[in-house]
Amino acid sequence: MSSTNRTVVVTGIGATTPLGGDAASTWEGLIAGRSGVKPLEQEWAADQAVRIAAPVAVEPTEVIPRPQARRLDRSAQFALVAAKEAWADAGFEAKAGEDPTIDPDRLGAVIASGIGGVTTLLDQYDVLKEKGVRRVSPHTVPMLMPNSPSANVGLAVGARAGVHTPVSACASGAEAIGYAIEMIRTGRADVVVAGGTEAAIHPLPIAAFGNMMAMSKNNDDPQGASRPYDTARDGFVLGEGAGVVVLESAEHAAKRGARVYAEAVGQGISADAHDIVQPEPEGRGISHALQNLLDRNDLDPAEIVHVNAHATSTPAGDIAELKALRKVFGDDADHFAVSATKSMTGHLLGGAGGVETVATVLALYHRVAPPTINVENLDPEAEANADVVRGEARKLPVEGRIAALNDSFGFGGHNVVLAFRTV
Repeated sequence: MSSTNRTVVVTGIGATTPLGGDAASTWEGLIAGRSGVKPLEQEWAADQAVRIAAPVAVEPTEVIPRPQARRLDRSAQFALVAAKEAWADAGFEAKAGEDPTIDPDRLGAVIASGIGGVTTLLDQYDVLKEKGVRRVSPHTVPMLMPNSPSANVGLAVGARAGVHTPVSACASGAEAIGYAIEMIRTGRADVVVAGGTEAAIHPLPIAAFGNMMAMSKNNDDPQGASRPYDTARDGFVLGEGAGVVVLESAEHAAKRGARVYAEAVGQGISADAHDIVQPEPEGRGISHALQNLLDRNDLDPAEIVHVNAHATSTPAGDIAELKALRKVFGDDADHFAVSATKSMTGHLLGGAGGVETVATVLALYHRVAPPTINVENLDPEAEANADVVRGEARKLPVEGRIAALNDSFGFGGHNVVLAFRTV
């Protein structure tokens, strides 16, 4: 079964986001240009400098049985909701070993989280301080482990080829999908459930991000706060949720007659080696990731028509990414319809790459690019380097084979670029 360079395809998608409890409603919200950002209503928010966030539209306890949910951190709950949707969407009727179309020894799971079970950790520490040792939940460690979402997804689908958890800050979800592509390409697995999840809407992360001046404090206009490329952008808005895809070798998908959304062409990876939180201002590390993508994969730059940008709505990061695209692709970048979907979902940290992969795949499948909302005054540097989709969704070419990129970058200088193509 060993191979190198096997073609990998996307056969299932799932999501739970600030725009909807599944992939279809999330996509509908993206195309409509709807914001999922809201005022925080919890009592603790009153003392925060940042009092807005983008919570999930549908609580996971409406999907997962409550006894099971109580044993899962919120991040794992999101991952399980999205993974179960993607698994069913791919046409699998039961877990591996029970469904005859999939061998559990040829099935993997790679679900990332940038922070892991932070809400469990902090909440249980409060229990320890306030109520004592005996009241701490015995499920605390399995709940707070960063690998808990991946492990629980692996258990749900019966994955035995390997269960993995990349942790690369806000690039984690994309790195998970890139890792999954390589698992299939190199023959380790035929099918991999992959994506990212995050649940960090909690007073400590919000206070910490706020104090480091990374988040928007536009509390009076929640839905207008996430505004990539706008001259008044002042930081990201924290979101939560998960995005998961089922990746499969083209041969395995064809054998079982699966519907294919797109080809997963491959990944490009690099590191900035510049600063723990600040992006390299000229986008050199991002350029290296883009070039790495081209060098290691069969991708014609002329095929690329869409980019789902990382674009978190920070003054430095948004422009560095566009400079990198221009540096690597030159005049070809003029043909990229650039969408910044975080303008609607907020920034899901380790879950961003998963949700934005779902958006990128659906953009190719439906041949339409979502808009970037809240851009009232386009930054001149953005205008000089990219064609940002604003106002309304834009149709992509309806004829021929087209490709799209999904960019994800994270604290620590992590850079991951994923490429997908129509089939």
